[in-house]
Amino acid sequence: VRVDGAGATHDLLTHLEALNTTRRTVRYLVGWTITDLDEQAIGRLPATAWQESITQDGDLQPGYHVAELTGLNQRQGWPQGMRLLVRRVRPSARHRKNLTAFELRTGWRYSIVVTNIGRMWGIAGSHHPQWLDALARAHAVVEDRVRAGKAMGLANLPSKDWTVNSGWMLAANLGHDLDCWLRLLTLHDQDGLDRAEPDTMRSRLYHLPARLAAHARRRHLRIERTWPWARAFVLAWQRLTDLPALA
Repeated sequence: VRVDGAGATHDLLTHLEALNTTRRTVRYLVGWTITDLDEQAIGRLPATAWQESITQDGDLQPGYHVAELTGLNQRQGWPQGMRLLVRRVRPSARHRKNLTAFELRTGWRYSIVVTNIGRMWGIAGSHHPQWLDALARAHAVVEDRVRAGKAMGLANLPSKDWTVNSGWMLAANLGHDLDCWLRLLTLHDQDGLDRAEPDTMRSRLYHLPARLAAHARRRHLRIERTWPWARAFVLAWQRLTDLPALA
């Protein structure tokens, strides 16, 4: 379970811990609001505690560092075994106005993630701060998906009726899922389309400048020859039809 800083509450973490049973293990990575006590603990970290973080592909990220903060900042009332991982990065210009006095003095911008993940069986390196930091940062795509969901119809609800709006949200989310799967399965190697936003997909593929004609008891889709995305559309169609049918 990955949650941003809004999830750093006693009730949520206690609830997640309570979900653990003999047959189920619930692991979490939750953002943490940094306090003065946290900054004091960060200040006590030796230089050797910081290690370069890694990307989602496992490559090193020069200039980005992560360290284990567990044990330097004793917290009362939080779940036993909770770990604190701190990440630092040089602040950009847009972040400078929000830096704390400690961050201005050190020249770094800090963020903390708490987790109950130790060593996961069968996953090498799963207990290392670098691995857990990369796992937590994969949650960042949620903001992109929320933005895309709004572009697919969630920005405005059509009615004052709850049932109508529920149906609208279901249809919008289904459309969003289909859009994601289409790009994943058929456009993954097409530059400009593999990560295209919904508006781009509409203008290039979904709003098709073509004519459906019938001849000799067959239907033909006649695509405008000058349309620059005709080849991509045909490729996506062929790949979709080549997918094996579900048993």
